[in-house]
Amino acid sequence: MTKAILLVGVGGQGTLLASRILSAGLVKAGYDLKMSEIHGMAQRGGSVITQIKYGEKVYAPLVGLGEADLLIAFEKIEALRWLPYLKDKGILLVNDLEIYPLPVLSGKEIYPQNVEDYLQDKVENFQLLRAHWLAGELGNYRVQNMIILAAGVKALGLENLNWPAILAAHLPANLLEINNRAWEIGLKGEEKNASKTC
Repeated sequence: MTKAILLVGVGGQGTLLASRILSAGLVKAGYDLKMSEIHGMAQRGGSVITQIKYGEKVYAPLVGLGEADLLIAFEKIEALRWLPYLKDKGILLVNDLEIYPLPVLSGKEIYPQNVEDYLQDKVENFQLLRAHWLAGELGNYRVQNMIILAAGVKALGLENLNWPAILAAHLPANLLEINNRAWEIGLKGEEKNASKTC
């Protein structure tokens, strides 16, 4: 059985690194895997999208409307933008973070209000992650991607893979400790700290 995952975010959030770490873990677990990355002006704060399919045999990476088993959004607007790709009963993880795009910053558009309430109404399996805040508590906002990814790994039921070794293969040695700490926080998913689940 093939499963489909979408990871969506904004350039600079570490979405692509998270996608590559997840893909490496799935391959280590013995799955066939196909991945497609779309960088969309990533260096300028544009959308970044990774589509992953894995299973016994996968022929193409592209995820169609209503096909994603798991949608991981590193930013709220990206969750709204890609929500139609989530299947019925699929899992939605959303970082509780608003990054204002240029049209909002210039006053031409308004950032959507009450996004999490809308998502909660639309998606049964919805989790809001306070990854940005928790990463700040660790002293480095850049590790929010590891908190988010670990929550995704937990949602997929893949916690038992050797993730410390996989992280070590993808991260500089001097950043391993804080990223491992972020990973553990994401796996715990403590209600009081990390999320609200619907």
